[in-house]
Amino acid sequence: MKFPWDQMMAMGLGTLRLSPREFWAATPREIAAAFPTSKGAALPRGVLEQLLEQFPDET
Repeated sequence: MKFPWDQMMAMGLGTLRLSPREFWAATPREIAAAFPTSKGAALPRGVLEQLLEQFPDET
């Protein structure tokens, strides 16, 4: 089984907006923890956008 680098990089660099340094410092398990699983549903897009507005990464 081939490791899903394309998906992992899309999640880490695109969705999570990690810097390349942060991405490569993270373990695959840390990045994979952000993937939605069958154990729980992902946040609806609107809820995520509200949280991003309420708690921005920038100070």
